[in-house]
Amino acid sequence: MTISIISHPDCMLHEMGAHHPECPERLSAINDQLLSSGLDFILQHHDAPLATRQQLCRVHDVKYIESIFQKSPKEGQVWLDPDTSMNPHTLTAALRAAGAVVLGVDMVMAGQSSAAFCNVRPPGHHAEHDKAMGFCFFNNIAVGAAHALQVHKLKRVAIIDFDVHHGNGTEDIFREQAEVMYCSTFQHPFYPDSGTRNTAAHIVNVPLAAGADGQAFRDAVKLHWLPKLASFQPELILISAGFDAHIEDDMANLQLLDQDFAWVTGEIKNIADKYAKGRIVSALEGGYALSALGRSVAAHINALLG
Repeated sequence: MTISIISHPDCMLHEMGAHHPECPERLSAINDQLLSSGLDFILQHHDAPLATRQQLCRVHDVKYIESIFQKSPKEGQVWLDPDTSMNPHTLTAALRAAGAVVLGVDMVMAGQSSAAFCNVRPPGHHAEHDKAMGFCFFNNIAVGAAHALQVHKLKRVAIIDFDVHHGNGTEDIFREQAEVMYCSTFQHPFYPDSGTRNTAAHIVNVPLAAGADGQAFRDAVKLHWLPKLASFQPELILISAGFDAHIEDDMANLQLLDQDFAWVTGEIKNIADKYAKGRIVSALEGGYALSALGRSVAAHINALLG
């Protein structure tokens, strides 16, 4: 089985301040763990391209996209909300992050890789149709899903989101598009205070209380996600892979362990093998405890390898 990792040095240049949790060291921690575990040597490495405006326009408002380009500073920082800012390298990094998922989709659809992991930042799942928020500028996973639908003519794409925060942006973008099933677990009540109602059959939100452990997470997946995914029979699975539900991550209050991320990845892989010819594209979202992040990504990729 061939697994690709897609990244780019430009993603290291986006910074939002010395003490901001969404920092370049996140990618370094992942790269170091992949090296020390030996995984780096069996993965195919690819540079993330820049997403095009056409690709972004499939999920984002044209005026919003233009505003992000216009706000990109030549020096210093520009804050879009209290948590989210741009430096002179942010726009390029954000375009690379979205472009990575597009490339991943193209590669698995062409059979060049069984699965791909996009080791990129900034993350994307909070970015709505016309709004940046929560460290996110463009909705990377949504851009990839829309590309799969438009270019590869797929009929059913599933997005799985196990980040500790609800992917409000992804739900916002696909709320009226039944060809995209969105399955999410997240801590509630918690930022961004969304996702507590399943507004349509293709939106499967499962809130978890603070303190929920791996068993509660696994029960939620088995009860709510897996039957829906089996019924939906996706032709491609995309993963918003956030690892901030880890017990060591002090950004939130869930208590997942490395092996819980491996377990859920294995369950997703089973669905992909049965209905989607094994095709999975995963993209990094949250995860801010650096050691736990590196280990969890390694567990995730090991599970993708089977």
